[in-house]
Amino acid sequence: MPHRPAVHLAVPVDDLAAARHFYGQVLGLPEGRSTDHWVDWDFEGHQLVTHLVATAPRPTGTSEVDRHTVPIPHFGLLLTEERFHEFAQRLRAAGVRFDIEPYRRFAGEPAEQWTMFFRDPAGNALELKSFRDESMVFAR
Repeated sequence: MPHRPAVHLAVPVDDLAAARHFYGQVLGLPEGRSTDHWVDWDFEGHQLVTHLVATAPRPTGTSEVDRHTVPIPHFGLLLTEERFHEFAQRLRAAGVRFDIEPYRRFAGEPAEQWTMFFRDPAGNALELKSFRDESMVFAR
């Protein structure tokens, strides 16, 4: 993939130990700096920060995409196909429940991609995807 600027994203969690297990053990992300109320994660070169809050976040809605109900809001990454399937295997091995199981979306179209949706223990929705042709990410 071409080099892109790194993104910083902070998300709320209501249990820092559960977040540490999920992001560190289940997803296998390297842990960076931390305090008693936040943890930095290396999310494939992007800075993801889990911040302890009093209550878990609540989903605000859904959107229909390719006959699937997508949780809104959500965040995630564009990955190589190999890395996408590595994450899918890690998630399955850990018994993570998918909102949308890994599948090939828009097959045969310019924006063909693998995608999956799942949640962290606090309920934050994540999407990981892999485009067949990354130059088609913004194709109309």
